[in-house]
Amino acid sequence: MANSKYEYVKDFEQPDPLLPNTWIVVRIDGRGFHKLSDFYKFEKPNDRRALDLMNAAAAEVMKDLPDLCIAYGVSDEFSFVFHPSSQLFERRSAKLVTTIVSTFTAHYIYLWATFFPSNPLKPPFLPSFDGRAVLYPSTRILRDYMSWRQVDCHINNLYNTTFWTMVLQGKMSNTEAEQELKGTVSSDKNEILFKRFGINYNNEEEIYKKGSVLYRQYALQEPKTIQTSTEDEAVVPEAQQSKTQQEKFKKLRRKAQVVIDHVDIIKDEFWERRPWIISGKPGKLLEQN
Repeated sequence: MANSKYEYVKDFEQPDPLLPNTWIVVRIDGRGFHKLSDFYKFEKPNDRRALDLMNAAAAEVMKDLPDLCIAYGVSDEFSFVFHPSSQLFERRSAKLVTTIVSTFTAHYIYLWATFFPSNPLKPPFLPSFDGRAVLYPSTRILRDYMSWRQVDCHINNLYNTTFWTMVLQGKMSNTEAEQELKGTVSSDKNEILFKRFGINYNNEEEIYKKGSVLYRQYALQEPKTIQTSTEDEAVVPEAQQSKTQQEKFKKLRRKAQVVIDHVDIIKDEFWERRPWIISGKPGKLLEQN
C-alpha cells in the first residue's frame, strides 16, 4: 500500500502486548443483566435455559480459538484462559479481549432462539458483555483464581436459593427475606431450606452449585502429585516451538471435543487427571465411536 501524508496518525496507536509467560484470563460479564433477566422473565433463583445458553456460547468460543485451554462460567460471567505459551495476536490485550467478547456475544445472540424459542429478543433489552484481561504469573495463582470463582458460585447460589425459596414458597417480601438472611452463615441457610421447606441443598443440581467448566477432552490420566513450580519453569512459548510442532498441537486441539462439566476444580484431582490444561500440550485423543 502506498504511503500517504495521513499515515502519520498510526503513530498515535499504543502498543498493548501482555507480559510473556503468564496465564491470560479474559473475563467477560453481562451488562445490565438484572434488567435483561427481569424483562425476559428468567426463572429464580436459576434459569437452566439461560445457563445452558451461556455454556453453548462459551463452547463456540473455545472451538473458534484453539489457544484457549479452559473456561469457567457462572451466572452471566465467563473466564477464558490462555496458556502462558500462547502467542495469539502477539498477546495484544485489546485484540484478545475484543475477540473474546465479540465472538461470545455473536454466538449468544445467534443461539438465543434455541433456548428461548417463545421469547424473542427485543430492543432495548439486547444482551451485551464487557471484558478485561488479567495476568497471573504462576499456575498456583491461576488455580487460586479459578477456585475463587467457584467458591463465589457456591456462596452466591446458596444465598439466592435460600432467598428465593423464602420469597416464592414462604411468601415473604424481598425485604423480609433480606433482613432474615442478614448475618447468616452457610449452616443457617442450609437449616432454613431443610427445616422450613424440606430442601436438602446438597441435592441441588451441580451446575448451580459448582458452575460450568469447559475444556478439551483427551484420555484421562491417573492422579499424581502436581509439582507446580516445575510446571511453571517448563513453559515453552509457542515462538520457541517449531512450526511443525505448533501446527500439530493446533490440529490436535481442534480435533478434541470441548466438554461442558460441572465438577470441583478446587481439588487437585481435576487438574491431575487433565494435565494437558497446565502443560499446554494436547493429550491422547479419544477414540471415536
